[in-house]
Amino acid sequence: MRFEAKRCGVRFNPPSIVLVYVNTETKKLRKRVIPIRNFTKLSDCCMAAEQLKEHPRHRDYLEAVSQGQLEKLHILLQDHLRGLSLKHSLSTFHLDPDEDLNKLDDKELARKKAQMDREFERNRKHKDDPGFVYDLEVDFEKAPQENCSWDESDDGF
Repeated sequence: MRFEAKRCGVRFNPPSIVLVYVNTETKKLRKRVIPIRNFTKLSDCCMAAEQLKEHPRHRDYLEAVSQGQLEKLHILLQDHLRGLSLKHSLSTFHLDPDEDLNKLDDKELARKKAQMDREFERNRKHKDDPGFVYDLEVDFEKAPQENCSWDESDDGF
């Protein structure tokens, strides 16, 4: 039996992943609620998502759902267990260009870098894409520069 995932979400009480899918043989839309057991606010979201995806009972249903999507849903569940609001949890998935990434822990930094990689790949132009220009030149307006003492050298270089 083949399944085509349409939507994937999270239910906080009880902690569950909700999958809306189409059975490709019968063409019927169905909903599957997958309970998340033994998951705490200290659990590893990556490992939990991987185990869920490989679970024999759910493997066929979650085949089309990406590992990243499952990790994100587990992070939302974990944040809820920690007492954080859904709005706050979702805001951590948006990239803020003014955010200081030096202040993040290794796990959070890896998540932000993975987001940046996905965003880059989504915006990247390939040579087969319509509108692709090989040697594109763009002029950016210059921001006012501040003079810093380390910019000046004594030996003339």
